[in-house]
Amino acid sequence: MSLLVVDGVRRRFGDREVVAGISFAIEPGETVALMGPSGCGKTTLLQMIGLLDRPDGGRIELAGDEPWRASAAVRAELRLAALGFVFQHSNLIEHLSARDNVALPAWRAGKTRAAALARADELLAPLGVAPRARAPVRELSIGEAQRVAVARALVNHPRLVLADEPTGSLDAASAQGVLAALLGTAGVAVLVVTHDP
Repeated sequence: MSLLVVDGVRRRFGDREVVAGISFAIEPGETVALMGPSGCGKTTLLQMIGLLDRPDGGRIELAGDEPWRASAAVRAELRLAALGFVFQHSNLIEHLSARDNVALPAWRAGKTRAAALARADELLAPLGVAPRARAPVRELSIGEAQRVAVARALVNHPRLVLADEPTGSLDAASAQGVLAALLGTAGVAVLVVTHDP
């Protein structure tokens, strides 16, 4: 069974159809790049798959279930437990440390504070951000912040990571670190949206 099925998904904003009946499937552990020019609807599609924006038509299925037919509470739980999201501009909480940003979803999922922080440390070390773990994220470089965002996306052992232009504002070395972290997680399916081959 496919982990993700997108079947004829559509989204309109006013009289403009931004996503026009797209269909594809992703298998467990598979990595897929969704490419296209800026403004073609890639981010909108990712937000619908990530249960942040409701489709106007079509069907999205995650592990055999259709979350858009479930309640908002069920979708929120599914986002927390099964999905990781790496936003284009990290979307970290500025007044928290890098470590606390990574640990926060684990606390929300019911882990103890100690277990959540231990998991954060486990993820930050291979990403090269451990020395900056206790720094407020507003003090991090763009590359460091994006690597923290990757760690946050992986903290709850998601089945699917959605990454929206994760290397778009990074230098080549930082981009390689982010991609290595995303693609080096065994068993996790990854959907990367990009305009850059």
